[in-house]
Amino acid sequence: MRPLITLFLFSLPVYLFSQNATLQGTVTDISSGETLAGVTVRAGGRGTATDALGQYQLELPAGNYEVTFNYTGYEDRGLAARLQAGKTTTLDVQLGDANNLLQQATVTAGKHEKPLGEVTVSLDVLRPRLLENVNSSQVDESLVKIPGVSILDGQASIRGGAGFSYGAGTRVLMLVDDIPALQVDAGYPNWSDYPVENISQIEVLKGAASALYGSSAMNGIINIRTGFAKDKPETNVAVFSEVWGNPKNEEAKWWGDPDTGGIRLPIETGFSFAHRRKEGKWDIVLGSYGLYRDSYNKDTYNRYMRVTPNLRYRVNERLSLGLNTNFNFGRSGSFFTWADDSTGIYRPGNGSATYTKGRLRFMIDPSVQYFDNGGNRHKFLGRYFYVHNNNSDNQSNDSRMLYGEYQYQRPMNSIGLVATAGIVAIRSSVKAELYNGDFNSQNYAGYLQLDYKAFNRLNLSGGVRYERNIQHSPEIIQTGPMEFDTLDNGITKEGKPVYRIGANYQAGRATFFRVSYGQGYRYPTIAERFIDTGFGIGRVAPNPRLVSETGWTAELGVKQGFALGKWQGFIDLTTFLQEYSQMMEFSLTKIIPIVFKSTNVGDTRIRGFEASITGQGELGKGTLYLLTGYTVIEPKYKLKPGEVFDPTPIVGYGSSDSTNVLKYRYRNMFKWDAEYAIGAFSFGTSVQYNSQMEAIDKIFELIPGVQSFRSQHDNGFTVVDLRMSRKFGTHLKVSALCGNLLNAVYSVRPALLEGPRSYTLRFDWKM
Repeated sequence: MRPLITLFLFSLPVYLFSQNATLQGTVTDISSGETLAGVTVRAGGRGTATDALGQYQLELPAGNYEVTFNYTGYEDRGLAARLQAGKTTTLDVQLGDANNLLQQATVTAGKHEKPLGEVTVSLDVLRPRLLENVNSSQVDESLVKIPGVSILDGQASIRGGAGFSYGAGTRVLMLVDDIPALQVDAGYPNWSDYPVENISQIEVLKGAASALYGSSAMNGIINIRTGFAKDKPETNVAVFSEVWGNPKNEEAKWWGDPDTGGIRLPIETGFSFAHRRKEGKWDIVLGSYGLYRDSYNKDTYNRYMRVTPNLRYRVNERLSLGLNTNFNFGRSGSFFTWADDSTGIYRPGNGSATYTKGRLRFMIDPSVQYFDNGGNRHKFLGRYFYVHNNNSDNQSNDSRMLYGEYQYQRPMNSIGLVATAGIVAIRSSVKAELYNGDFNSQNYAGYLQLDYKAFNRLNLSGGVRYERNIQHSPEIIQTGPMEFDTLDNGITKEGKPVYRIGANYQAGRATFFRVSYGQGYRYPTIAERFIDTGFGIGRVAPNPRLVSETGWTAELGVKQGFALGKWQGFIDLTTFLQEYSQMMEFSLTKIIPIVFKSTNVGDTRIRGFEASITGQGELGKGTLYLLTGYTVIEPKYKLKPGEVFDPTPIVGYGSSDSTNVLKYRYRNMFKWDAEYAIGAFSFGTSVQYNSQMEAIDKIFELIPGVQSFRSQHDNGFTVVDLRMSRKFGTHLKVSALCGNLLNAVYSVRPALLEGPRSYTLRFDWKM
């Protein structure tokens, strides 16, 4: 009897095992055919995730199952499977892009793909459709449609986090494919470098993000993600032309007069080209963009050509190599201040015009991505960024940046954790008449980011980064006609840690609450510390004793999804608080002669509220796309208890406003962009409202017309644009646009007027 019992017990596991079945397969992208790593596969209460090769395997009791596949940015899919005992069933699956806006895949908030609804910070996404439909020749023309985002004389600001920096230093970090893309000497975004012809999406992270991406991410991040080929080759070609009409005050019109030797008509014309295809293991992108512009502002022009070939070679399912390039060459001219606010409002003030005789900028970006046997991702990102600007008035500059980053990411699916760690090294060199010398700098950093998901509802995120900055400069710096400052051995160095933490809780099917806190840190750029040049009304002088600024952002927000039939979207409500310590701003430090310097103006606080709606989908017989929002802020200098604000010596030589308000901010901003497509036709409108800029540098009021213009236009401004298009067949689309429909007279930056009404015709050909 005992031998029989023993035999039964030993054979029981074999019998039980024989009742099990194996389900396996590969998950791929329905468009590109690429395998998808990290797809969640569930059946019968059990689950797993696809490995680096997109493969999965589940052991289940024999029977019938509903197998579900979930992946960020893709539609969920469920398939039936019949499993037989002791046998292996193969179920390969293709996933398509998600139509749910809350499921859009984003990477900027955590350096790995995450649905938009689950991120712990405010994040907006712009798709290339909008850039094309509004005929954006540069991405900043579309960024201003995002709630809370403004562009002031080329510098981005998010929710009032930055003012006017005179072209040096930024608190919003520009990334192209996750790599910093600011001109290294000045921390300035060269908008004509960014490839509007080949963008998959733009992600805008609002708030301090230095723990993720380092210095310059004090106020947020704009990450431009370029596109690669899908399953089928595609070619997009566009040509366009825009002309500006007469201003309301026709006496201010300077063009069209043969006696002045000016242009016949302000015009911008250009083309865009992009070809994407797969050839075996190669992904190939060829892009090009050309622009010719003669502005409504006299002596202001831009001519450039950009070429952007990108390559990716997939060695095997685990290893891929990439090489992205961007070459931009051209010339331009502009002026800093107008002549006056009447007949000279579109003409340069005395001595304020400058021009670039020639420029060359290029980026070369090698990359390597490898998945090891454990499914861990190893990534190397590199960039060589060269800038040569041959400018007038002794303002030429040359700079080189070498960037390298190694990133390791380990997904621990069994416990819902993704760990990302990396090291960064940046070396740069600058030689420029602007700074009267040669400069070198180094930046070294290490970071760790943890993202944890629990109960399929709670997302927790935290990160830390340590930055080390070193600047090499001449030991003796001339700061004035007979003034000098000495830096020990010409070296300044500093290191700081920064942290971030956030949580997102899914309270309902389409309700997501979030809370976050992030620290910011920004080291002075070479331009802010050492610039020495003249401009329009005076001189910008160096300040080698300028120190770094720090800050933090806290926010509480909720995203609520909704659906009206087949039209769906979400409402986002956010309250936020930003504080900065030792904030850097260019301020007037001398009146006779007029001298500006970048100075540490003290501590500041910006609190506010933002509400936005994003939606798309079928409505009636057509499709409606909507992006709208309202932002209100309270930007102030942070005072000690009992301290009274003094608008004069505390902040250089003065603000134009006697109340406690930061300069160059809009308290209220409203954005609206809607487009309705029905049949072959599409109709769209954009509205942008900015309230009055209450405070500027008081010295600007010495420029003819600035004070009177501001007093006459003290209710802010509203700009309305219209557009329509018609498709002819499957390849051709013709668009007509009208910018500044109401011919509003407005100025974003003091002493520089924006354009009158314009008319654009655009042709798009897609194959």
